Amino acid sequence: MSIDAIERDFKAKVCEKVKLASVDSGRCRVFTPFMFDDGDHLSIVLKKDGAGWMLSDEGNTYMRLTYDMDEQSLREGQRRVIISNALSLFDVEDRDGELVLGVQDGMYGDALFSFVQAILKIADVTYLSRERVRSTFMDDFRGVIRDSIPKERVSFDWIAPHDHRRMYSVDCRVNGMDPPLLIHALANDEKTRDATIALHQFAKWEMPFRSLAIFENQQKINRTVLARFSHVCENRFSSLAEERDSIQRFISEAIEVGYVG
Repeated sequence: MSIDAIERDFKAKVCEKVKLASVDSGRCRVFTPFMFDDGDHLSIVLKKDGAGWMLSDEGNTYMRLTYDMDEQSLREGQRRVIISNALSLFDVEDRDGELVLGVQDGMYGDALFSFVQAILKIADVTYLSRERVRSTFMDDFRGVIRDSIPKERVSFDWIAPHDHRRMYSVDCRVNGMDPPLLIHALANDEKTRDATIALHQFAKWEMPFRSLAIFENQQKINRTVLARFSHVCENRFSSLAEERDSIQRFISEAIEVGYVG
């Protein structure tokens, strides 16, 4: 497959903003809109691997993580679990600190989509180094949903039928609507990034849905994380506490207009 054809597959399977630039024989740099929380883009190259091709971060991901934590800590405790799970879920290999994913059966776009998700999941280990504040946000969120929607029409922690590996959870699905309303409750950067990935995947599956995000406090979300999310989410409220009435009104009106059955 030519470089131009590979780039077209990347655009079709991931997003139109992906670009491929040849660096030298057998090696191309892959530019995507996906970023770490500090605003730096993911470092990804496509390069020859024997008779085939593979994606590689050339050691960049782990190197970035060690800016804020000791390298040994990546191999211990919950950080090790997060990294191992990400590698396993997306079939990515750790070659002495270099993350690689072979392209199988000419499925370049699918490989890139998995590779991006693996890197972002591995980057989640940074959240274990930050102080977290206990919050009643999720309890409050569920309370608003129960007050706004009949019990039989609510599915909490919903998983799409396509999602056989249970990777893309939605905090609440409102049933009996065409299309259904998917609601994400977002308290931090990690949850916002996971919701971004989930909505990208649902669109890729060509699932019909409407989307709604309810933030605990949108001002606390990293600007680049929020910007990425804004591209994929249809409606959002910046604060559950301050916009409770508006949220309930929005949901009630959506149900009234979209009710089927």
